[in-house]
Amino acid sequence: MSVAPKKLAILVGGGPAPGINSVIGAATIRAEVEGVEVLGIKDGFRWIMEGDTSHARELTIHNVSRIHFRGGSYIGISRANPTKDEKHLENAVTSLLRLDVDKLITIGGDDTAYSALKVNEMAAGRIRVVHVPKTIDNDLDLPHGIPTFGFQTARHIGVEIVKNIMVDAQTTSRWYFVISMGRKAGHLALGIGKATGATLTLLPEEFAGDKISLNHMVDVLVGTIIKRLSYGRSDGVAMLAEGLVERLPEEDLDRLVDIERDAHDNIRIAEVNFGEILKVKVQERLKEFGIKTTIVAKNIGYELRCADPIPFDMEYTRDLGFSASQFILNGGSGAMISIQNGRFVPLYFNDILDPATNRTRVRMVDPSSESFYIARRYMLRLNKADFEDPHELAKLAATAHISIDEFKKKFLYIIQNDLLYKHVEDGDIRLTSTETNAEHKSVDTLETDAGEVIDQKINPE
Repeated sequence: MSVAPKKLAILVGGGPAPGINSVIGAATIRAEVEGVEVLGIKDGFRWIMEGDTSHARELTIHNVSRIHFRGGSYIGISRANPTKDEKHLENAVTSLLRLDVDKLITIGGDDTAYSALKVNEMAAGRIRVVHVPKTIDNDLDLPHGIPTFGFQTARHIGVEIVKNIMVDAQTTSRWYFVISMGRKAGHLALGIGKATGATLTLLPEEFAGDKISLNHMVDVLVGTIIKRLSYGRSDGVAMLAEGLVERLPEEDLDRLVDIERDAHDNIRIAEVNFGEILKVKVQERLKEFGIKTTIVAKNIGYELRCADPIPFDMEYTRDLGFSASQFILNGGSGAMISIQNGRFVPLYFNDILDPATNRTRVRMVDPSSESFYIARRYMLRLNKADFEDPHELAKLAATAHISIDEFKKKFLYIIQNDLLYKHVEDGDIRLTSTETNAEHKSVDTLETDAGEVIDQKINPE
């Protein structure tokens, strides 16, 4: 009795990201060259966790050789989670074995990485499993400076969108609140905001503590709008990471909206309409100061996820797909694929688990880094120097139509609770200028918008 040759299966979980097809193509070509049959498992774990094996398709060099140019996923995608029910996990493993699969490549973010880990454990050596990290959020626990695939394309497309929004804002004298994807971490918002020179970028990482009050976020935005007005400008663009929603206290969330969650128990942030909530709250707060301004809320994210990958991601994902196939064909298993300094390095599941959550760690923006410090210095927002300069403070208070003491009472707490100043004073940020850590005085010509210097001695356009 002949034994059927074993196959390699590929599936994609989570949300789309530019470059998925390039991983699929590269992994398939590498395996087929070695004589291994490749199956694409349609729609992630959706069908196989129910024991349904009818949604697998053969992948060949012929049908994948040019898919790397396109966004989306050639074999579909889903957020179906086999780890919530042990029966679903058993079904997934059994389904793969029925398909004569003994090698599995998963492509996805942190939730899919966890599913891959659990499949690897359940299979107990019968199926070798490797994971290719994918997310436009750039928040998987890869070594510093190594992006997740799809991030660079998402940032590139996001910059083009925000660049046009900035022109519209200045032309129409209005503010835009742009909410970017990034469930936990603010990498995408910061990447877009820093590259475009957005007026302000607000991230969850820059706030101390586990929770951030809605009023605190609102006051940061209101303070920036008032400061901008004091320079004679009634327009601007604020980039906001959607992960701020995850940090809101339960009482704030419950008051605002009925929360929906996905199969991995994550808040369905797109359903919260966070930008509109902030818009209303900020306008109400500005009204207290006799200030009327037009604010438009804009979400960007879905239009980034299935964009055709830029050359960086096409090349990067070809390396990842090849390395995933090569590693698993050589007998490797239980690892996430990474490329470091041009070389393949496996990151084993047991080494990247967070002991506190038993999940893969999330890489956050480091608010003590020089990169973040530089980004902050190019934003326009209330800072320490504003409250130390009597002239500036008087101008801000006059713009808000309140006394200096009232202005300090309403906004000084923002500075007192700003993590950046703590990191500077503690010496965590190694400044390269002649400025000392203790002073951190904002120079007049360093607050910009879209590359245009705003000097307090020169009237801005």
